[in-house]
Amino acid sequence: MECLICGKPLQYGTTEREMTCAYCGETFLSSASCADGHYICDRCHAERGVELILHHCRRSTSKNPIQIAQELMELPLVHMHGNEHHILVGAALLTAYRNAGGEVELSPALEEMHTRGSRYPGGSCGFWGCCGAAVSAGMFWSIVTGTTPLSGESWGLANRMTAGALEQIGALGGPRCCKRNSFTALRAAAEFVKAHLGVAMELPGRIECRHSAENAQCLRRRCPYYPAR
Repeated sequence: MECLICGKPLQYGTTEREMTCAYCGETFLSSASCADGHYICDRCHAERGVELILHHCRRSTSKNPIQIAQELMELPLVHMHGNEHHILVGAALLTAYRNAGGEVELSPALEEMHTRGSRYPGGSCGFWGCCGAAVSAGMFWSIVTGTTPLSGESWGLANRMTAGALEQIGALGGPRCCKRNSFTALRAAAEFVKAHLGVAMELPGRIECRHSAENAQCLRRRCPYYPAR
């Protein structure tokens, strides 16, 4: 929620303008900056955290995508909000799916998840009306089923799974929360996979968020993952 350069609050406009990344110096169209105009592109914001995400997933033996995601969210350089979640969700699902008996070669699948998730821009939940956590779940499905634009049944199921995750995310309302949306997409995807692929990933009885204090826009008791008191 704060600028990685100066610590001031981030601001979002409704139109894009040319911004220069304070880290890599490249110019992008964006509607986000801090109060002092600092801008960091999606790649620079996420790349170091994503390296840790992929490394952790390659070593995990968990069958529980929520547990894996919570471990990933605790890693250094994985921020409260950010486009790294567009990779994190799919990576957690790939890892749990493989460990639960799903047929997928994990390392190349994670690299493909990295490639696809990196293309989905930050802020898409608000600017495009399509949260990247749900899309990441759809990317996971497409990877494990080998779905392409010319596929038949799996093409339809990929879109249905993403739509189901989006429906649940939208029902909770805004403002956005990358943790809340990720948990919701992960649970929806795991249930969908069990129903349609027969692979039963483990899910906790209750999901409890550990990051509410970091989110100035937390829904608190209106969020189903808010810590029990």
